[in-house]
Amino acid sequence: MGNAIEEAIREAHARGDMDGAVRIGLSQYRDEVYSFLYARLASASDAHDVFGQMTEDLWRGIERFEWRCSFRTWLYMLARHAAVRFERTPANRAARRVSLSNVPDAAAHGRSRTRPYLRTDIKDRFAALRASLTPEEQSLLVLRVDRGMSWEDASRILHDNEDVDDESLRLHAAALRQRFQKLKRRLREIARSEGLLDDEQG
Repeated sequence: MGNAIEEAIREAHARGDMDGAVRIGLSQYRDEVYSFLYARLASASDAHDVFGQMTEDLWRGIERFEWRCSFRTWLYMLARHAAVRFERTPANRAARRVSLSNVPDAAAHGRSRTRPYLRTDIKDRFAALRASLTPEEQSLLVLRVDRGMSWEDASRILHDNEDVDDESLRLHAAALRQRFQKLKRRLREIARSEGLLDDEQG
């Protein structure tokens, strides 16, 4: 399915039908790219604004797109760069992450006696834990865990240089792997300390 969509976009692009290429691409990938932005920005209105900026960037750049990656990956690149510009605006620098100190304490609900999968608040607490991540950590987690993207695609999206060369991309992907492993270990440790995981759950 994905390959067929990419082929349709590429065919429209090759024959100069930029409207068609954008229309097909957005109809297929709009929702997942918006949810990527929402996870990063933790605000529906901010995600909407940044998605609008990304769409403008898409229209401005579509004719110059060189297909060094899939159209889907390129959309995520545009979305991430638009989000970074938004976050660097002084008025938007206020922290939006949920501090772990604001995660409700489950002790009053019999944490020591109740299996984690039986607690009614477990999903909310995991969501709060995930919301405590930095924007770049959020993005990395979404791309690898939720979207199942390759390290190469994740590296293209999270690299600050849109025209990164192959060697720099390889090194950046290796660094991302290490960062991802550290992030997973840190999340497991915090989850255990918050009573979200039993010792035998790893």
